[in-house]
Amino acid sequence: MNKNTNALAILTLLFFMWGFITSMNDILIPYMKEVFELSNFQSLLVQSAFFLAYFIGSLAYFIASLSLGDPINKIGYKKTITFGLILSSIGCLLFVPASMAEAYGLFLLALFVLGLGLTVLQISCNPIVILLGKPETASGRLNLTQAFNSLGTTLAPVVGGFFIFKFFATDGVLTAENVKMPYLMLSGLFIVVALLFSLSKIPSFKNDDDTNHGFTILKFAQVRWGMLGIFCYVGAEVAVGSLMIGYLGYENVLGLDHLEASKYLAYYYWGGAMIGRFLGGININDEPIKKKILLSLGIIALITPLIVYLSGLHISEMWPYFIFIGINLILFLLIGKNDRLMLGVFALVNISFLVITILEVPGMMVWPILSIGLFNSIMWSNVFSLSTQGLGKYTSQGSSLLIMAILGGAIIPPLQGLVADHFTLGYSFLIPVICYFYLFLYSVRYNKIYTQID
Repeated sequence: MNKNTNALAILTLLFFMWGFITSMNDILIPYMKEVFELSNFQSLLVQSAFFLAYFIGSLAYFIASLSLGDPINKIGYKKTITFGLILSSIGCLLFVPASMAEAYGLFLLALFVLGLGLTVLQISCNPIVILLGKPETASGRLNLTQAFNSLGTTLAPVVGGFFIFKFFATDGVLTAENVKMPYLMLSGLFIVVALLFSLSKIPSFKNDDDTNHGFTILKFAQVRWGMLGIFCYVGAEVAVGSLMIGYLGYENVLGLDHLEASKYLAYYYWGGAMIGRFLGGININDEPIKKKILLSLGIIALITPLIVYLSGLHISEMWPYFIFIGINLILFLLIGKNDRLMLGVFALVNISFLVITILEVPGMMVWPILSIGLFNSIMWSNVFSLSTQGLGKYTSQGSSLLIMAILGGAIIPPLQGLVADHFTLGYSFLIPVICYFYLFLYSVRYNKIYTQID
């Protein structure tokens, strides 16, 4: 057994945990809106507080790298990740005084601190997964950890919804106390994982290359365009997920309560992203086409029956979803390893789904918007890989700038909420349409903007 197996297992748990916590925000939004009687814009500040921390944390890291060199290289991966876990635990713990004071502002502060902790983990965990093993198997390790990240985003809306809306509700009445225990449990889990990781044995990674490159990184056009690409992708994905529960609650859509709508969000939107990532991992390699098809069908056969069972729907009620899974698989098989083309095509598919939603096409107001998750699946990895292509020794700085662009998750959702408040929820989906159109434009113009600097 590889000596790094234990460390990799703990890192995989971390990817699951921050996927779970990120998706929990989708539960907090309708909850906070009801408890504090907020507008759509005000309730979506939940995402702003959380994702603003990514921007500020990454910006601080980038500034430090300009004058001091790579901070992680000086501190070490083990200490950095342990610090990120402790900071995340503190963020979860802050939900206790926030719930006791019943102050919305304190909840936003707790989310901000939690986001800072996850930023440290994001910056440090991705490269260490690559380093924990042979270079030729690095992509396999990353695909594994990302798959568990998607599993976390899939489970959170249902598990979190049960605890907040059912288990901790008092006689069915929602109060600020409802979220105290779930986040207190998460805080304890972060401390346990920090202890386990600090005791694990991992190699000492050291890079003696000069990492103080000034602002040269900004001369790469693919990085500048890629930052906006990450901004748009994260913003669109979070915005659609954030308003999904409210959208499914409309009488002319499904008229679901929060708990039932959270199941649809979990299993079809976030679950679709998980299915898409597994299919993408299988179909963007050099395996024979027959083997790709068999493996893909195997993944679908394993995951979709579980989704059917957990969501409580009869298979006859969700047959359109299987059509969208089929379309997703066919596009993977046809496009293969062309990251640029796949990004552009998937962006166009999501635009078409949102247009159907905006136009309120009869009989198609549920499955197209839920299926956006299937086609979101590879967008992060494709934009990230295209944006860092050819960076060489500037890769670490470029990565920190791209993580900084997660700020889109703080800006786009409340912007969509503002449109929903002043017009309709349906028309507000024009905001993610613009985001996906930019991703399409990035894919089309990539060959012209790609540059290399010696």
